[in-house]
Amino acid sequence: MIVFPNAKINIGLNVVSKRSDGYHNLETIFYPVKLCDALEVVEAKKTAISFSGIQIDGNPEDNLILKAYRLLQADFQLPPVHFHLHKVIPAGAGLGGGSADAAFALKMLDLFFNLSISIGQLEKYAAQIGADCPFFIQNKPVFATGTGNEFHNVNIDLTQFEIVILKPSFSVSTAEAYKNVVSQKPLAELTELVKMPEESWKDCIINDFEKSVFPSFPQVLKLKQLLYESGAVYASMSGSGSAVFGLFRSLPVIPKNKIPHGVLIYR
Repeated sequence: MIVFPNAKINIGLNVVSKRSDGYHNLETIFYPVKLCDALEVVEAKKTAISFSGIQIDGNPEDNLILKAYRLLQADFQLPPVHFHLHKVIPAGAGLGGGSADAAFALKMLDLFFNLSISIGQLEKYAAQIGADCPFFIQNKPVFATGTGNEFHNVNIDLTQFEIVILKPSFSVSTAEAYKNVVSQKPLAELTELVKMPEESWKDCIINDFEKSVFPSFPQVLKLKQLLYESGAVYASMSGSGSAVFGLFRSLPVIPKNKIPHGVLIYR
């Protein structure tokens, strides 16, 4: 069985307050996009995972896909399987690629072994993997609060836009992004701001991590500016990572001489 875990972007991201557990309360809108990995599972003599595509650092045994398998294996006594992940979504970009892979692994295993797990239970398994992981179970736009793990319905449709993502050659760690961020309650509700014409979003919908990331990584700011220069209706950093995205009425032509070396373009 093969599935195609997709990335997400953040429309606005407010760091609202510091929690007593050391985490932060957030407000953001998760929106799924078509940039996808490919994940295959087959039965095997021994559970393992292999990779192709973008290089994945770290111990394969620590991969979130195997964590997802182990969560279900503990409750359903699953037989051994072999996963193969073809990685396209870049890591450390704020696009949720690792969480998507894990969530899609849960859904895939449920179908592959006819486990009949409810959506709610799949979301509970996903919550044990990462705060934004449950989003990819239903994989539809949501207004997220808490640590990014509490979801509320939101009316937003960007299908009329071309979404272009630029990813520099480096990543921004979550710790680095949080280092200089200042938490504060936003002046206006994000769910109300997205009802405004998209052309006005650049003046009112912000990602609080840009204030902490741009001074340390000015290349990310330059990529955002490049998107606006190329005709984006709205552009922003996604999540706390290094990728930026732009919404376009039609697919732009970005001159190659304006694209810094090593920058990946996804459209």
